[in-house]
Amino acid sequence: MSGIPSRGGGGLLVAGTTSDAGKSVVTAGICRWLSRKGVSVAPFKAQNMSLNSFVTRDGAEIGRAQAMQAAAARVEPSALMNPVLLKPGSDRSSQVVLLGRPVGELSARGYFGGSGGASPGEKQHSGRQETLLGTVTECLAELRRTHDAVICEGAGSPAEINLRRTDIVNLGLARAARLPVVVVGDIDRGGVFASFFGTTALLSEADQRLVAGYLVNKFRGDVTLLEPGLEMLRGLTGRPTMGVLPYAHGLGIDEEDGLRVSLRGTVRESVVAPPHGADILRVAVAAVPLMSNFTDVDALAAEPGVVVRFVDRPEELTDADLVVLPGTRGTVRALEWLRERGLAAAIARRAAEGRPVLGICGGFQMLGERIEDEVESRAGTVEGLGLLPVRVRFAVHKTLARPVGEALGERVEGYEIHHGVAELLDGADEPFLDGCRVGSVWGTHWHGSLESDGFRRAFLQRVADAAGRAFVPAPDTRFGELREEQLDRLGDLIEEHADTDALLRLIENGVPEGLPFVPPGAPPFPQEPR
Repeated sequence: MSGIPSRGGGGLLVAGTTSDAGKSVVTAGICRWLSRKGVSVAPFKAQNMSLNSFVTRDGAEIGRAQAMQAAAARVEPSALMNPVLLKPGSDRSSQVVLLGRPVGELSARGYFGGSGGASPGEKQHSGRQETLLGTVTECLAELRRTHDAVICEGAGSPAEINLRRTDIVNLGLARAARLPVVVVGDIDRGGVFASFFGTTALLSEADQRLVAGYLVNKFRGDVTLLEPGLEMLRGLTGRPTMGVLPYAHGLGIDEEDGLRVSLRGTVRESVVAPPHGADILRVAVAAVPLMSNFTDVDALAAEPGVVVRFVDRPEELTDADLVVLPGTRGTVRALEWLRERGLAAAIARRAAEGRPVLGICGGFQMLGERIEDEVESRAGTVEGLGLLPVRVRFAVHKTLARPVGEALGERVEGYEIHHGVAELLDGADEPFLDGCRVGSVWGTHWHGSLESDGFRRAFLQRVADAAGRAFVPAPDTRFGELREEQLDRLGDLIEEHADTDALLRLIENGVPEGLPFVPPGAPPFPQEPR
């Protein structure tokens, strides 16, 4: 093949039969494979729902998965790559982040639209999603103008027929941008053939014309046993399967939500180096409600001899050498949860005994004396855990920053995403990344600081000393290199197990002609062309 022409604006949408089918991983893998071929490629996800976010260099907030896909593509992350980010604040509402900036809080009905149920303040925003299609397609067009190819990731399933009328991330986007679609299915869950067929057959005829083929993900065993089913699927749908990706332990990138995340998976499922010293360190992360940026502890899990686990009971803190209070989208709610479960009292006892505690962002805010919140929870003044001399006031405007500083004699880089403004009072033993330390209790608003190798080693040594452990940080762990190895593994998956010629044809030439209709098909929504 001739390869993708320079700035040709080629594109592809990676959809999935379900959430967590592997869209993020496949998108990242295709980006890394194309980048290794010398193709200028960018990732794109029109709308993302996630509490795991990242800050670009120009101060825009996007989904962390898109930032990792940008790393796979070897390009700088941009708000163009994730123009709409929804950050859940409860089961019914989310903060809407548009082009990297928060623009308001909406209920699901207020965002997706529908008759009735919207509050008076939401009526002007009813169906807000539908109005964003123009913004989304403009962002995609700009990326296609400046890159040879753009690999788009869908969300959930394209066969969510209840949401199709206002869809801007699956077939709604593919129709608007005339993108070919490849559907990924997780065979490890079972029912992958039914999922592929059912997904296609539930789409309208116009939508089906864009679905060019399938990718099987997480296959275990002999591929030849799968081939008869793949041939039958092609006979039923007229579409090929463009690859069977094997189940690979410890794979993954920063996910949208959940706890099955990148390097912690590697630690759980792969052979890892033994401790560098005589002892291990045990890290317990409080699994608070609406936990955000849980990837902060990936760098700890990547260290030989450090064991990371998520906990929700006070007895699980007993043998922990370090307790981490992570970020959260609901600081006051998480604080109540800690108290209800007895974790707050257990953490206070740890601090009194001089045993290490680290609070990050919302966790830092909970460790303070007082929280004044008329923005996130609207709970007013709430007493914190009182372990750090800090008062927190929630501001309407969110802080989004990429700070660089120094702590424990080492250079540190991080990123900030928070409404809470911390006022440091007298009584701290030392400053700590714009936060502070008192005894063995540390607090900072900086996410990602533990990815700075020198600082992480120095911090872990302080933890080991305070815990009385003969733990020695490995001198050669390079977190950035480990992430690059993960991304290369994703690229290898695509290169070795996908029909790359077929993928290139789709990216170069667009939607193939003559794809057959699979009945019954969904009826067109009102005013949709047949």
